[in-house]
Amino acid sequence: AEYMGVVTFSIIIILLIIKLYDLTVLLHLQINFKVINFTHLFITMNVAHEVELLIEEIKRLGKSDDNGKVSVEFGILFNDDRCANLFEALVGTLRAAKRKKILHYDGDLLLQGVHDHVSITLLT
Repeated sequence: AEYMGVVTFSIIIILLIIKLYDLTVLLHLQINFKVINFTHLFITMNVAHEVELLIEEIKRLGKSDDNGKVSVEFGILFNDDRCANLFEALVGTLRAAKRKKILHYDGDLLLQGVHDHVSITLLT
């Protein structure tokens, strides 16, 4: 009977350790999930900020048409020193702004040299 008591006690301790381990893993996953959400929020906010900067730069470098819409050629934007310093990934920021329907240009991906004369137009 004493042997059964020790075995039962050992099994209970092992089960408690497993439950504690499961709880630790669960807490770790929840903490990591919150970090991922925070990182996603930061990246989203950073992209929104870069899109705002892009709008300002297009207005600075572009020209208004008869409808009051501002346009600039990709080559002018890409080769501008201020834009080169502001944007780590100008093409990525342009694509994000296009997805949000803030601006329009023909094609999906703009490349330096090949697409220098492609017009980028603000829709807002």
